Amino acid sequence: MSYFVYLIITKNKKNLLTSYVGYTNNLKKRLNLHNNSKGAKFTKGRFWKLAYSKRYESKNIALKEEYKLKVNYKLRNEIKKKFKKNENICTSSI
Repeated sequence: MSYFVYLIITKNKKNLLTSYVGYTNNLKKRLNLHNNSKGAKFTKGRFWKLAYSKRYESKNIALKEEYKLKVNYKLRNEIKKKFKKNENICTSSI
């Protein structure tokens, strides 16, 4: 069975990006749970977009990598910057 480490992003009241890191074995279902306020308490009441995911073959490795991403704010901020840049490109071309 495969496991995914993911980072989701939303905009807060001040229009700044807020991120959440987690792991799952079903990425699509987990994102739907977050967006329907049935995921983690921190994610309730907000609309989340997937900014990063990586697949692992072992739950143990996925949990270790999830922890590394949770505590590595520099990497999280880099992912948020790339996401914001790509989001601006997508919205400006409409």
